[in-house]
Amino acid sequence: MRKIYFILIFCSLKLVAQDPQFSQYYAAPLYLNPAFTGTSEDHRFIANYRNQWPNAARGFVTYAFSYDVNLNHYNSGIGFLATVDQAGTAGMRSSQLNFLYSYKWNVSSKWVIAAGLNFGYASRSIDLNRLIFGDQLQFDSDGNVPTDDPALFNLGNTHYFDFNSGVLAYNKNFWFGFAASHLNKPNRSLLDQEAAVPVKTSFHGGVRIPLYGGPFKKEHISVLAPSFVYKRQGYFDQLDLGIHFLYDPIMMGVWYRGIPLQQNVKDNISQDAMVIILGFQFEKIEVGYSYDLTVSELGPISGGAHEIAIKYKLAMAAQVKTKRKDKFIPCPTFIKK
Repeated sequence: MRKIYFILIFCSLKLVAQDPQFSQYYAAPLYLNPAFTGTSEDHRFIANYRNQWPNAARGFVTYAFSYDVNLNHYNSGIGFLATVDQAGTAGMRSSQLNFLYSYKWNVSSKWVIAAGLNFGYASRSIDLNRLIFGDQLQFDSDGNVPTDDPALFNLGNTHYFDFNSGVLAYNKNFWFGFAASHLNKPNRSLLDQEAAVPVKTSFHGGVRIPLYGGPFKKEHISVLAPSFVYKRQGYFDQLDLGIHFLYDPIMMGVWYRGIPLQQNVKDNISQDAMVIILGFQFEKIEVGYSYDLTVSELGPISGGAHEIAIKYKLAMAAQVKTKRKDKFIPCPTFIKK
């Protein structure tokens, strides 16, 4: 069945809006926190794809494409991020284009603090041809007759601005950050009503632990990288907690998503998924695949979620030379040497 009843649109206005998410969140650094902009030494291109609950009717499919670069001689980073999210049988589509900027301070010889801003412009639409209205069901159970429902003429596309910010502190082996999204609480209702997107806040951090610290130089050193992300948006909160293991070039990870000691409160999902990640990291390209095994009441019938992340780095031309004290440490984000 490729259609939904119109009443579902009205019901959805009462739900707490939640942003799309990526299980491989550090493979989508600009989406997680604008302060990650320019934390690589090179030009960085990233593509993310997520198909959540594929066994459900159309489920949720999310795409993200980003580019960022470190402007070392300006102590800055700039980037662009485009996201597209498609949900449900009615073709609900949300698209957003973002410009990101970050500025960095060397607070010591080993620590860097970065602050980032994200300026976005978004649109939201729905495919009216896939909707079934109440008066259509009176004559045809499949809704194959025209509708005279006046609500049809109140539906339309919506466009809005979106502003986000974040801060990040890091050295070669540790990072911790905070991000706040939808600071202007944009209205994205498809009807002539108020449907403000609630502010989303997140704390995230991690540490890179080399498994060898001896006197001999080794070409490949195994690394463990435990990390976390805690998010809150409206009544919804969520914790992602797990660990990555790298033996160059193979990367593996196991994660848990949910609130372990919290029961369902105000429709909060306290037990969501276990995530398994497998990938490869080479000098210029990184590829990761993850599968979400649903452990909530929805169960395996949903089909879980499949996610792919591809990262490509392009070496930069020679930059303006800077004094030693002005050189910045690239953020480790997981497991890069």
